[in-house]
Amino acid sequence: MTAGFGAALPVWAWAACGFLLGAVIGSFLATLVIRWPQGRTVISGRSACDGCGRVLGIVDLLPLLGFLLRRGRCATCGVAINRRHPGIELACAGIGLVSFAVAPGVAGIVGAAFGWSLVALGTLDAEHFWLPNPLVAALALVGLAGGVAGVGPDLGARAIGGLAGFGVLAAIALGYRLLRGRIGMGGGDPKLLGAIGLTLGWQALPLLLLGAASTGLVAVALRRLNGGEVRRDQEVPFGALMALVSWPLWLIASVG
Repeated sequence: MTAGFGAALPVWAWAACGFLLGAVIGSFLATLVIRWPQGRTVISGRSACDGCGRVLGIVDLLPLLGFLLRRGRCATCGVAINRRHPGIELACAGIGLVSFAVAPGVAGIVGAAFGWSLVALGTLDAEHFWLPNPLVAALALVGLAGGVAGVGPDLGARAIGGLAGFGVLAAIALGYRLLRGRIGMGGGDPKLLGAIGLTLGWQALPLLLLGAASTGLVAVALRRLNGGEVRRDQEVPFGALMALVSWPLWLIASVG
């Protein structure tokens, strides 16, 4: 059934649909990432300029294109549009395009939803050290949906991945707290790894952790080389690092 669904459209059409859908979802996620930490809703009310409060028109609301047509500024007050909007829209559009192209059908939809969720979670963790439970739960549901649909790892591998992912980081966090007498890892990181394990399966977890840790070390080294301050107790958004590595691992598994 999955193959037939994917074969209903040519690959280029799937890719185009993924790009457009990703841009639209990216527009919503960008608004979510900006407003949620401020305690503002994204569900009710019409979108408006953060500078002058003008209700946005059709041109302003066009993902990516609206930013280009307005030259990155509000047409009324000239305030610069938050750069997260085009950045997140472009990231989600790219994820949608590639996911739908390499795995047309249900598998591509699941992979794109996985990537889109990680963009929002990774951005929030990188900027606010915050991994909201509702978004982590949504990511977990994406993984379970893929297992039920029969794409990617089977439900058993996903279940083990979810339990092992949460358990490993929870144990590390508890051990650090007992040894050092202070919190060294946020409670959201184990939940996130558990949700990722529900999509990628337990087999991907060692490579995921290695990739996230290596990326973090490279980032710290680059910061040091550029003259930035590096402290032993400096916070690192490990959730964002895991999010950065996770979707490429899904992509590699899908292509292979």
